[in-house]
Amino acid sequence: MYRYFAKFKIVYLYFTVALLFISAAGYAQRTINDVMDSTTVNHLLIISKKYGSLSFSGYLQPQFQVAQANGAQAEYQGGNFGEFTNNRFRLRRGRLRADYMMLTDDGSPSTYFVLQFDGTEQGVAIRDFWGRYYENKWKILAVTLGLSGRPFGNELQLSSSVREAPERGRMSQILMKTERDLGVTFTLNPRWKDARLKNFVFDFGIYNGQGLAGAGEFDNSKDFIFRLSHKTYAFNKFTIAGGISTLQGGLNHRLPVSYKMNKINEQWNMVKDSSASTVNKVAPRRYYGADIQLSTKTKSWKSELRAEVVSGLQTGTSTTSTTPGSYPVDSKSVALPYYTRTFNGAYLTFIQTLNSTDNQIILKYDWYDPNSKVKGLDISSTQGLSPADVRFDTFGFGFLHHFNPHFKAVLYYDIIKNESTQIQGYTTDRKDNVLTLRTQFYF
Repeated sequence: MYRYFAKFKIVYLYFTVALLFISAAGYAQRTINDVMDSTTVNHLLIISKKYGSLSFSGYLQPQFQVAQANGAQAEYQGGNFGEFTNNRFRLRRGRLRADYMMLTDDGSPSTYFVLQFDGTEQGVAIRDFWGRYYENKWKILAVTLGLSGRPFGNELQLSSSVREAPERGRMSQILMKTERDLGVTFTLNPRWKDARLKNFVFDFGIYNGQGLAGAGEFDNSKDFIFRLSHKTYAFNKFTIAGGISTLQGGLNHRLPVSYKMNKINEQWNMVKDSSASTVNKVAPRRYYGADIQLSTKTKSWKSELRAEVVSGLQTGTSTTSTTPGSYPVDSKSVALPYYTRTFNGAYLTFIQTLNSTDNQIILKYDWYDPNSKVKGLDISSTQGLSPADVRFDTFGFGFLHHFNPHFKAVLYYDIIKNESTQIQGYTTDRKDNVLTLRTQFYF
């Protein structure tokens, strides 16, 4: 009898710890990867002295969607609809996250460990599995190793639990599908109280490149990501934050054939380049981005503006500009060549809190142009182009309501516009608008 009572006490203790860490876990859920600042560390220190350093957090996102037509191609609104379907229930995300923090005797962060699962009706997968070491001699360096979020831009960093719009923009999902990747990140940020540069953060990461979109590394190229950002700075009536980022990476050619844009008779075409020297050379992926976040300081009638722009070179295939998760092959497992395109994209999100902080109006616009060399009716299959070269603009608006501190719902409508081209299926705007009603339970 005593054995069962002892087990009950252990379970009760861990349950209590989880509940008491809810407020601390909120920091961990704000962004994918958190480098602890002094405020967060002090918050954790108060609780950890009494209950230990293990915390739990999680959220669940059941949703219902209605598309404009059966079989709508809504890959970037949570997945394509079935051929004869225009409405569905889905469990978009179901996350459970465990955080463990070890502190030094003086309360400084020493070691941090995160494990996060994602469970939906389609299965369970690991989302985060990383550890971080803080050096405490100079209190400036932190090293993160494992499966973690890539430190590029702002939208990729925001946790899905706190974003107002249901999904990240098309650009973010195409360039860095699933957001996470295996690698190492070095973070430079002064952590002592009076550090003059404590609000500046420099991240340098080295990653496989394919992220969770593939089973594992499939070539010798790595992604090198650099980001310089400034934490939120408060003025009298508003706050500002932002950063600049770049990714320098690529994919190794396996064939003596590649494709890139070139002018023929004053017209841009996707041109085949056959050269034995192409084999094992790197098809470039080069991204350059800047982001800014502005917010008023009032709680009621608060306004927030987030913007980000990215441009560069992206290597994909003949049919998609999405970063490959594995080396592309055809139906007979024959290797396919890479296609390199010049791209640009951006998003602009405006959030207006109404009189009560429980209610928010959401307005968002994003675009992704996978091939900025050509536009509209200049895009045709006779030029070697495909749907992978078509620009999309998305206009979204919605209303979000917090019913209580652990339950919220958003009603959101995406108007998706593709440019009219000479490509079959894209001569006019496709009927792929989507209405989403998403609820979220979280702790």
